[in-house]
Amino acid sequence: MITLHGGATPNARKIAIALLEMGFAWRLDYVDILAGDQLTPAFLALNPNNKTPVIVDEDGPGGERLVLWETGAILLYLAEKSGRFLPTDPAKRAICWQWLMFQVSGIGPMFGQEAHFSHYAKDRHEYAIERYSREVDRLMRVLDQRLDEAAWLAGEEYTIADMATLPFLRRQLTEKGGRFPNVARWGAAMMERPAVAEGMTVGVARAETIEGGLTGFTDEHRAILWGDRQHAQR
Repeated sequence: MITLHGGATPNARKIAIALLEMGFAWRLDYVDILAGDQLTPAFLALNPNNKTPVIVDEDGPGGERLVLWETGAILLYLAEKSGRFLPTDPAKRAICWQWLMFQVSGIGPMFGQEAHFSHYAKDRHEYAIERYSREVDRLMRVLDQRLDEAAWLAGEEYTIADMATLPFLRRQLTEKGGRFPNVARWGAAMMERPAVAEGMTVGVARAETIEGGLTGFTDEHRAILWGDRQHAQR
């Protein structure tokens, strides 16, 4: 059994998609980041970096319990454990790693900063909003060009690179899909997969979300996510 510690966030949803696609037995241990669950001693024992998601595999390598964080590492681990969604050809495998790292180092951080300054920052900073909005559009163009060349990000095979990327694009596809037709085509194909559709609903029954202008977002939430409570020494 694999336990996914996470909530209604793009990073947790990409791991849920992988677990569903790969057919693992798993359960969700909901982490409410707006309540500060990620700052508790119990969670910090799993991830001292206080970020979700984390997986705990009770049947890890050698039958030992494995605790793992950082979504790129989690996806690679799950793909190797299942033997699926990671090409075996060395060149194709490297291309898959490339697009996975593109999501981890570019899509995730830049889309997150755009959402922060556009929706969650207490004060509006027009320079930051413009800077990150333009970077989001640039990265969308990179994706659109790639998906004009290939059916999936790593090529002709659906891989963990696709699973990693889609959860970050939900708002962009709704608002800008017409500007990026190849990304829109790919996104529609992704959502036709039952595991993707189900994985994208992880945490939806709970109030917490970090996507698109949460109603009722407070200074206490800001303190937990980015302020004094986040940066307190422990």
